[in-house]
Amino acid sequence: MITETDALSAALDRAAELWPEDASDKGRLLRRVLSAGIESVETAQSNRLATRRAAIEQAAGSLSGVWPEDWRSSVRDEWPA
Repeated sequence: MITETDALSAALDRAAELWPEDASDKGRLLRRVLSAGIESVETAQSNRLATRRAAIEQAAGSLSGVWPEDWRSSVRDEWPA
């Protein structure tokens, strides 16, 4: 059960303008609004992941050559046996 608040009522009014064929069916309008919202969230998440992947790809390999080839043995030699 969903309470029809002022904000939801306004959203349904705007949805009725987008989908006039469903203007008389608040349940159908609500399902359309939810579907559009789900798509929006999925798109935002997809864009966020794409941005993160691009940042990772851009940074990948950027520190190559920072440590000398034998850094592991050099670090190990510093610790007591």
